[in-house]
Amino acid sequence: MAVDELDTRILRLMIDQPRTSVREYARLLGIARGTLQARIDRLERAGVITGTGPVLSPSALGHPVLAFVHIEVTQGRLDEVGHALAEVPEIVEAFSITGGGDLLTRVVARDNGHLEDVVQRLISLPGVVRTRTEMALRERVPHRMLPLVESIGRAARTAR
Repeated sequence: MAVDELDTRILRLMIDQPRTSVREYARLLGIARGTLQARIDRLERAGVITGTGPVLSPSALGHPVLAFVHIEVTQGRLDEVGHALAEVPEIVEAFSITGGGDLLTRVVARDNGHLEDVVQRLISLPGVVRTRTEMALRERVPHRMLPLVESIGRAARTAR
């Protein structure tokens, strides 16, 4: 989907001020509320905006340990293992990957012992051949989208 300069400004506001009303966004942007709402609806339909809920901190929820677990899966069982991973609450993300392993999961835990318990649970899943765990020490770049949105907006401006 093509994102233009106005879309970029809308997305920046929504990222910077997520609790602001549509009416206030329209005022800040100097556009009609209907125009803004139509743009937001289009961005949602296109899958650019995928959610509006709060961003939660696993650490504040008592799970400060973060690890990435690579999982090697028996051929033909990727979907089965993927569905089983969805039943493990400590897995906050899982991706099919290329390279060393078949799946990459982001796992949170209360402490190292809890992490070991989660990994042992993963190893016991039917179809899991082996796992490899990497512990995160410190977040260097938090999850972000604004620099990408701004880059796309700049590209749209120069393309005109």
